[in-house]
Amino acid sequence: MFVRRSVGVLVAALLLTGCWRSSSGEPAGSARSTAGETVPGYGERFLAVGECSSFGTAGFTEVPCTSERAAARVVARYDGGIADGPPCPGTTDFVLHISAQRTGGEAGAVTIPQGYACMRNLEPPHPGDPGGGGGPRTIVGDCVYGSGHGQVRETACDGSGKRKPQYKVVRAATSRTDCPASTTLYVQLGGERPVGCARRV
Repeated sequence: MFVRRSVGVLVAALLLTGCWRSSSGEPAGSARSTAGETVPGYGERFLAVGECSSFGTAGFTEVPCTSERAAARVVARYDGGIADGPPCPGTTDFVLHISAQRTGGEAGAVTIPQGYACMRNLEPPHPGDPGGGGGPRTIVGDCVYGSGHGQVRETACDGSGKRKPQYKVVRAATSRTDCPASTTLYVQLGGERPVGCARRV
């Protein structure tokens, strides 16, 4: 939730058909298993921390990190629903929703529980970096703009996004009273310091 000093402004992470949307409004995506491959460190748990995925028009697929198809690495992995689980690390570029699946035959069946993987691109751009204009979380260094109807969205601080930045989160605080006097917008960040202190840019 984003709150101006005098006017309430509502914003929440969007959950569409079980998938996070990034701050830029683009779907985070879903993942599918390619069970049956036995590359060491790959396949023991679908999209475990440190493993990699490819990008593709049919979705995201787990691949060895040494593969030329590898595009992003798992930085955190949680079972259960995204809305009920822990938040991804601050510099996560995007989130993959993982549907519950059962793969293989009866003898070699593998069950993949519902969950989500917090992903970091192997190469730039990194929209989850401070000021990058995307990622599933708003963090210190990010910029936002008013998107109408009392809402704001994240955008790149360097002005390279579709919309120019209007506010920048300059500090994370435990309460509004800890924000500097120049604060013109409060941003809910979550965590131990849940209040983001933002000022006009």
